[in-house]
Amino acid sequence: MEPAAEFVKSWMKLSKDWQSQMEAEMSPHLTGGQLQVLELLQANEPMKPSELLPHLETTPAAVTTLLDRMERNGLVKRTRDENDRRIVWISTTDFGHTERERGLRIRSEIVNRSLDRLSAHNRQLLVYLIGKVSGTRDKKLSASGEEATAIQATS
Repeated sequence: MEPAAEFVKSWMKLSKDWQSQMEAEMSPHLTGGQLQVLELLQANEPMKPSELLPHLETTPAAVTTLLDRMERNGLVKRTRDENDRRIVWISTTDFGHTERERGLRIRSEIVNRSLDRLSAHNRQLLVYLIGKVSGTRDKKLSASGEEATAIQATS
């Protein structure tokens, strides 16, 4: 099997496994999508529903449905802007903060169970390589390979 196909097959299986474990362990109060909204709100609270769209890669109707459910479950609250009543702000409730922390803990435990199969060095290398492939790691290796050496030295 070519490397790209093997990577996709492995990545899809891992993602599916993680998603099903998260959904099972976070229920009944939280889903993976709701956790993502709570994380966005943590960094940018309050937000307009339209500001969530680029991060969630979904439709405005789906965001509205998601926020309706989250509001019904006490995770978020909607408030009208005092100066422009057409604007609605989304913020996290105390229960939403608690559930976000629980969800983050669960996600870390699930990922760590997978990563525990690797040595400390290979875990660090995997995180580095996925960061490079995804573009979230913007450091470049020097011609002498300094960054690669730094990874080896810390294992």
